[in-house]
Amino acid sequence: MPTPIALSDDELDAIMRAAQPLAPHVRDDFLRHVAEQLSACAEIGPGVVARACRTAQKQFFDPPLQGSDYAKYR
Repeated sequence: MPTPIALSDDELDAIMRAAQPLAPHVRDDFLRHVAEQLSACAEIGPGVVARACRTAQKQFFDPPLQGSDYAKYR
């Protein structure tokens, strides 16, 4: 069983907010990736959490298609 990671309420909130723009089917993988990154750190703080979220978002974020074919209003 993995060792629990101690996070403040603000740090946990930042991670959950970073997961919101992701597609629902990749959020679990995103959270696992962030947890893996944080477990490798000796000290965890707001900056470390932000960097872990940023690198994980780059891997899991799939931007929506844009263009005239995908316009919301025609």
